Order: sequence, then C-alpha cells, then structure tokens
Amino acid sequence: MAGTSNYQPYEPNAKGFTEALIDLKDTLGGRVVYSVAGFESVAFENVTQGQPLYARSSDGKLGLARAAGSADEAKVVGFAQTSKNTGETVRCLVFGNLATSGLDAGELYFLSTGYGGITSTAPTSSGQYMTRVGEAISGASLHVSLEPPVKVG
Repeated sequence: MAGTSNYQPYEPNAKGFTEALIDLKDTLGGRVVYSVAGFESVAFENVTQGQPLYARSSDGKLGLARAAGSADEAKVVGFAQTSKNTGETVRCLVFGNLATSGLDAGELYFLSTGYGGITSTAPTSSGQYMTRVGEAISGASLHVSLEPPVKVG
C-alpha cells in the first residue's frame, strides 16, 4: 500500500486534484470501513449497541425506534454504537457499516414493530411504518442506509 504523499506537494490545479485523489485511493485501498458518519446526543432511555434510534421531536434526545409507533418513532436517525443508560451521551451511527450479528448477507433490513429491532420482513399492517435501514453485507455487518418511513395502508 502506498503512502499518502506520493505526489505531494499538490499543484493548485486539476493535475494536483487528480494526484491527491490517487494518493487517497492508494492509501484507502482494501481497507474495511466500519463506521463513517454519526453524532452524539443524550439517551432518554436505556439503549443497547446496535439498536435503531429516533430523535424525540420535543428535545432531540435519542430513544428506541419502532415501526408500530408514531411517525417520530419510525424515523430512524441512526444506530447506537455503544450501550448507554438513560441520561448518558450515546454515539449514533448514521452511515457506514454496523457490526452486529444474526443477519442474512444480501438481505434488506427494515425497522421492526417492536422497540429497537430490525427485521428482513417489512411491516405490512395498516398504520405501521415501513422504514428501510440498510442491507446486510455479511452475517455480522449491516451497511446502514437510512430511508424515511412510509406509512402502510
């Protein structure tokens, strides 16, 4: 793997931009990225690593999302990266790969009707929400790709 400075110093033009991209490609080639983007907020209830979270509209605090609740509860803002208790700051993964278990590689995953779960079967009952949260890239990794909830029926 090449270093990050094969072409430095970069010229302030298109050639320099291209050389910077080549250095980036050489540096990152073959690396697995487990998390890419996220944020931190206070949990208003206990959360466990890997659970889908929503942000309460009244104060922005994070709690367990579910498809059989309100529109707020069905809008997944990310996944808990660590387990935290009520009142603690939790890091929320918004995009990237989430280490987890029990997945079927290649399956799409949706928010489940119970608190803080995901399922490969989209909710179909009237009044529930269908919220796609990602795709399993292996049995132990979910590529997080959040979509807005769609109300069923």
